Amino acid sequence: MTARPRRLLLPGLLAAVLALSACGGGGGAAAGGDAGPPQPGGTLRFAVGSDAGCVDPQQVGSNDTIYSVRQLVDSLTDQDPQTGELKPWLATSWETSPDAKSYTFTLREGVTFSDGTPLDANAVKANFDRIPQIGARGTLPKGYLAGYAGTTVESPTRFTVSFQQPNVQFLQATSTHSLGILSPATVAKSDDDRCAGVIGSGPFTLQSYTKNASIVLAKRPGYAWGSSLFTQPGEALLDTVEFRIVPESGVRTGALQSGEVDAIGSIGQQDEAPLTGAGAQLQARSNPGVVFGLAFNQQKPIVSDPAVRQALLTAVNRDEIVGGVFPSQTKAATSVLASTTPSYADQGLTFDAAKSAAVLDAAGWVAGPDGIRVKDGQKLTIPVTYSPVAATNKPALELLQQQAKNVGIDLQIQEVPIANAAQIQTAGDFSALWYNITRADPDILRGQFSTAGANLFRLPDSPLQGLLTAQAAEPDPAKRTALVAQAQQEILAEGVFVPVVELTTVLGVGAQVHGITFDASSRIQLHDAWKSSSA
Repeated sequence: MTARPRRLLLPGLLAAVLALSACGGGGGAAAGGDAGPPQPGGTLRFAVGSDAGCVDPQQVGSNDTIYSVRQLVDSLTDQDPQTGELKPWLATSWETSPDAKSYTFTLREGVTFSDGTPLDANAVKANFDRIPQIGARGTLPKGYLAGYAGTTVESPTRFTVSFQQPNVQFLQATSTHSLGILSPATVAKSDDDRCAGVIGSGPFTLQSYTKNASIVLAKRPGYAWGSSLFTQPGEALLDTVEFRIVPESGVRTGALQSGEVDAIGSIGQQDEAPLTGAGAQLQARSNPGVVFGLAFNQQKPIVSDPAVRQALLTAVNRDEIVGGVFPSQTKAATSVLASTTPSYADQGLTFDAAKSAAVLDAAGWVAGPDGIRVKDGQKLTIPVTYSPVAATNKPALELLQQQAKNVGIDLQIQEVPIANAAQIQTAGDFSALWYNITRADPDILRGQFSTAGANLFRLPDSPLQGLLTAQAAEPDPAKRTALVAQAQQEILAEGVFVPVVELTTVLGVGAQVHGITFDASSRIQLHDAWKSSSA
């Protein structure tokens, strides 16, 4: 029954597929074109802009680090980036209960972790039992297992995962890196020890990790249980993959132009012409999930005022930000969800500075001598926290800062290390966050904006909460799509989030590199990657 449960997650997918087709290198696109038969061996040198300070897939949410840790673990399922359908990986089949409260999987036989222990039903149970206990860095997998009631092992290859309430998003979650399966020995370690090194069953193993410097992977000998979406059977083709942490965008671009590295991430607008001029390929795919925008801690002064949040919603000239900062493949946000997300619904976001001014006037915010508004002696100043995980973050915020100032709002940009971001969010030590999160399922809205979970943004109870709960329990695709559309509308109506731009993953890839592919979440898969012998 492999295909049947996946149909629960397909609403809105046609629009997502159409959007992907215009992205210049869709989910299945591989760099390098037709270069003849793949050649094994060699080292791929990949420069990224940041390091999350952790190499545990279950505790990492930053794309730059996900690129590497995704290669260390296998998942129960894989998601076709072109159709959204779930495909076999570690699980050969699965069944869903009629009430969507339990899921029974059958595992393939013969899979082992790199320490030699078997990947069986007990190992999966150990992972799922441990995830709810992970600390602040484990927000993603804990959200996917919300309401987890336990895993029952029926045999070494058969088990059932149960939830306290219907949980239709769980199947798609099993395809993510966040629910990638780690060895029982790794699972038993402390959160911090896991961040220093993990053991998985994936096509690569962790050879070394030096914080803020490099993550080096080595091919797993004997690997023979890849995803059904991989094009090459058996072991990975590359011998090693070296991820170098290079924060400066210009330095990454120069390294690819000179041949010092083979591929780079976090491409800025200014990098496009130099890279294409040097013969590099630009591989791009829009990330599904919550777009980049401003999220607010509604227990903080200023942003607790809904008029301020509503004014920001129309103060943003999204087209100006996209055209001035981002690569040409990038789209302005049209909803809190990216257009590649199932059940996305265009919310018709508009730029209207006059409307923003009117909203603030009506709420009693009066322009001061410097143009910044004041109410009850308090200036309309909002600290905005961000992490430098992409070259575009700071210039985008600087342009947003100018636009907000035009309506009397003073945004103060504050940079924090990516390694501290999760703790800052969990502690609520922010007023506004420059924020996004990737996932190819609309339940990402519940994971981020539900008061029943971590409630990172300290939201009050509202009509939004009922919609988020209802869509998570609705097995009918059309009804779920309607609920998700209402949730997107309500998020904007309540000023919960100010969407700005769809995150688009753009890679610069040398002409000698082939077979780098995007998965359904626009993260890279390197099992099929290889380099020409001339490299």
